[in-house]
Amino acid sequence: MIASEPPFEPRTLRDAFGCFATGVTVVTGRSTGGERMGLTANSFTSVSLDPPLVLFCPALGASALPTLRETGRFAINILDLDGQAVADRFTKKGVDRFADADWEEWEGLPVLSAAKAAFACTLHADHDGGDHRIIVGRVTRLGWAHEREALLYLHGRYRRVHVGG
Repeated sequence: MIASEPPFEPRTLRDAFGCFATGVTVVTGRSTGGERMGLTANSFTSVSLDPPLVLFCPALGASALPTLRETGRFAINILDLDGQAVADRFTKKGVDRFADADWEEWEGLPVLSAAKAAFACTLHADHDGGDHRIIVGRVTRLGWAHEREALLYLHGRYRRVHVGG
């Protein structure tokens, strides 16, 4: 094992964090003017069953963050294996992030039709998280597809689940 002590080099810290496999999500919402927006996030987790809470952690510089905080409503779309292009598109600036995918409306929120799972949320809490925010959402609607396989992210690359036998 490679050991390091503070202060950590950003690349070293990022590589160590990357040892933990995560799912890949796209968080979407609408501005008060009705414009769709969103971001890719792999910092997502369930928080509580009662009340039903989830969280994600967008970077402070995420273009969608001010709108998500202002409106207090968002959807979290957990991507399946076919969602890699969607995940990549939602990291780019100056492109139509909602192109080339089928979307439906849940309570006025854009939800990816092919998501492995999706959660419509209202803002429950917003906390400081250093160079990120910790956004906690209360789930108001959910859906999932058992037959779809989740897209994973590990060591800086997209992955798939492999279960050995």
